Amino acid sequence: MREYLDLLLQQAGYEVQTAASAADASKLLQAGDFDLVISDMKLGAESGLEVLQAARALPSPPEVILITAYGTLASAVEAMRRGAYDYICKPFDNDELKLLVQKALEKHALLNENRALRSTAFPNGNVVWISNSPAMRQVLALVQKVAASSSTVLVTGESGTGKELVARAIHLQSARAGQPFSPVNCAALNEGVLESELFGHVRGAFTGATQDRPGILVSAGRGTVFLDEIGEVPLGIQVKLLRVLQERKVKPVGSSEEKPFEARIVAATNRNLEAEVRAGRFREDLFYRLNVISIELPPLRSRPEDIAPLARHFLERFGKENGRPGLTFAPETLALLERYSFPGNVRQLQNMVERAATLADSDVLGPESLPPSVSGQSAPPPRDEVILPAGFSLEKHLDQLERQYLVEALRSAGGVKTRAAELLGLTFRSFRYRLAKHGID
Repeated sequence: MREYLDLLLQQAGYEVQTAASAADASKLLQAGDFDLVISDMKLGAESGLEVLQAARALPSPPEVILITAYGTLASAVEAMRRGAYDYICKPFDNDELKLLVQKALEKHALLNENRALRSTAFPNGNVVWISNSPAMRQVLALVQKVAASSSTVLVTGESGTGKELVARAIHLQSARAGQPFSPVNCAALNEGVLESELFGHVRGAFTGATQDRPGILVSAGRGTVFLDEIGEVPLGIQVKLLRVLQERKVKPVGSSEEKPFEARIVAATNRNLEAEVRAGRFREDLFYRLNVISIELPPLRSRPEDIAPLARHFLERFGKENGRPGLTFAPETLALLERYSFPGNVRQLQNMVERAATLADSDVLGPESLPPSVSGQSAPPPRDEVILPAGFSLEKHLDQLERQYLVEALRSAGGVKTRAAELLGLTFRSFRYRLAKHGID
């Protein structure tokens, strides 16, 4: 089975390493950087739970999928409560397993994105803002006003713009700063787990529920609960969440009693929730309940004056981490960065600078330190010299550009789609949609 899965997943485009036992798996996990672990529940005298424990103990834990037979199904459910992503029963369909792997890696990519954004918040309780643009100054002014209230806040903006950073700033500048800040990635949890995570459960509510659990809304006390990717919440949970926000009470799974909670709610999404409402994918009443105060984060391409300060900030940080505090950008390198559109926003810039700092051959980073998509761009013509040819189609032109970026990202990532999606600052689902749209295999 191990050899079979190795071959199956390599053919699907993944890099795979194998281990014959829980002990060997633990050694591999300590030595490498893995995104996903797949383990059988029964490993002779050992258990897949030992592999799960070793994986969850890592500073940046990978997702874990367990393979189980019917007789160990209860153990697999308990493993999910301990942090496993999901389980699959034998015998399984290849496509079913590959789909589960894809979804687990999407979740892992989202968590990595959140960690990258959280890294800009210093542990002394202060959020560092690097910005010279009027648009961000307006955002910061609004954050200060909002922090003084207890109103629900909806933070919107493209992926990578720093929505969680804004939520943390609201929390840290409020009277709740001494209480917990509890983020929940709504896109990374299935409906059953999300309900238990938010509202809690009582002992015996489901297989593996061995004790009462209060849920994040209650356990956060008078702190702040950050509901990230709120647009991904299933409709069934939306109904319950609306009632919870209206009544300020939660009913744990399996309980008939309601418990009050005092936490403030800050939600975020990169989706257009009004469009989701019109499409019937998001409840209108919940949208209005969440959208008491709205903060929209502008994309990085609309505030190019922030690119150079942010790039210098990231270079200083990564230079210190790599033992090279004297790294600087050549003027022409900064000029190229300021001309680039950054579809992945601040996160993409951060990743780009980290790559340059890691691979730098000298203390002055020239254009060659940037990815080809940036270093190879030509200088844009002056605005008054732009000539539109007869029959010009903006939609066709943008489609061609999008296709070029997709192909270049796949080439740079060696054909690994999850990595290519990260290079473009896209979720795997969005990246896959665009591949299908352009007929790219």
